[in-house]
Amino acid sequence: MQAYMLRFPPSPLRMPNLSDPTAADITKVTINDLSTSVPCHARDDPERRLLRKIDLRMSILLILHTLNLIDRTNISNARLQGFEQDLHLHGQQYATALSVLFVGYIAMQVPGNLFLHWLERPSVIIPSCMITWGLISVLTGTTTNYTGVVVARFFLGFAEAPFFPGIVFLISKWYKRDEIALRITLVSCGSFLSSAFGSLFASAILHGMQDKLGQAAWRWLFYIEGGVTILVAICAMFVLPDFPHNTRWITPEESALAISRLVQDSYGNSDEFEKQTTLQGLRDALSDRKVWWFSIAAMFQVVAQSFFAYFPTLCATLGYDTTVTLLLCAPPWVFACIVAFALTWYSDMKQKRYKFFVVSNTFGALAFIISIFTMNKTARYISLFLMAQVFAGYLVLLGWINNTFAREPAKRAVAIALMNSLGQIGNVIGSYVWPPNWGPTYRYSYVICITALGVSTGMFGGMHLYFKRLNKQIERDELSVKDNKEVQDPIGNGFRYLV
Repeated sequence: MQAYMLRFPPSPLRMPNLSDPTAADITKVTINDLSTSVPCHARDDPERRLLRKIDLRMSILLILHTLNLIDRTNISNARLQGFEQDLHLHGQQYATALSVLFVGYIAMQVPGNLFLHWLERPSVIIPSCMITWGLISVLTGTTTNYTGVVVARFFLGFAEAPFFPGIVFLISKWYKRDEIALRITLVSCGSFLSSAFGSLFASAILHGMQDKLGQAAWRWLFYIEGGVTILVAICAMFVLPDFPHNTRWITPEESALAISRLVQDSYGNSDEFEKQTTLQGLRDALSDRKVWWFSIAAMFQVVAQSFFAYFPTLCATLGYDTTVTLLLCAPPWVFACIVAFALTWYSDMKQKRYKFFVVSNTFGALAFIISIFTMNKTARYISLFLMAQVFAGYLVLLGWINNTFAREPAKRAVAIALMNSLGQIGNVIGSYVWPPNWGPTYRYSYVICITALGVSTGMFGGMHLYFKRLNKQIERDELSVKDNKEVQDPIGNGFRYLV
């Protein structure tokens, strides 16, 4: 780092940005110093300190994601305490109230991530989205009819859309390829926590707030949970990082180190790294068949995971009252959280993705089969544990997406958002997979989930084989000292697709 310090004295007013040539030179000097004149272990301590600092700040994403899922799915808890009756919902109207959220959600995901890539201020954009959907959640508690709840749910999806692809993109801007899957899991544990402790929190509100100030308990559920989201979002503005080149609370040396880590991990150089504009990234992503294949496969995977929105309803088939049912919802998601940590950690360590995804889906299919053939309480409750862990495989999949487009941030921003938005079409479909007249067995629902799981596993298997073939072709080209022009999305310089 000595050469860097001499040539570029620290300045609090100027942070390195790879979009300008001077900043690229900074990164080159840093990389050259680290790789030639400085022993590798000399970098370890600054890098570990930087990771600890970023990890500490990023940990708030776990809380934010938990609140995101709580505000999205609290309608399923409210359903157990008079929500449908008070709003006079009948037939498929509840399913429509669930699915309409994803209309706005799908429409805004790609624009939201493109805007995040362009503005480069996730510390402002992400909390602003939270404040908006927190307010909408509060207003949902004031609705009095079907039209009101449908309008509220539509705008809730609109406000939530930039959040999840935005945090995944933010993580990918700070961590290397062998660090991403575990970090995404740490953040995405919010989905497990929201299902586990959100149910416990809902149980307390629904049990203790009935008729307080003349309001039904389910209305208090929306008021309280939406209000908490707004308060936490305001705090998050002062905690979240932006990107390595423009985060205010890291030093210029730490900024250069963060950038150089990603340059080296992408097997490129700083002139090429982040060279795409936002519109170029959009064009490249939309013209890449891999992006569309991942997106369509993810849609089938999400259909298979549609039980998530009906989890309290499935627990209710065990025959217990509302309070016990919500308490029983928690343990399966705690188990899923443990499985997710183990699976993604081992996946990062082995640098493999597909095989771990298959293992998770296999146990998920087993859970659906158990539920089809028995109404035994013990067996069906065990099946809920196996169902919940399917989300662990989905987290491995998210890491795989980031790894595939590691070198192209603008394209990666679109790819993440497009896969997530098209995947949510699966949630629209999945909202109608669990009609009340198919209960309490829901056998037809489970058959649909098994079919969707098989399609997604097969499609991702095809991508797995395709990447293996590309890696062999890249290796042959390198051995014959050729450019990699024959390979789609040429990367070279030692890059291999993770499989």
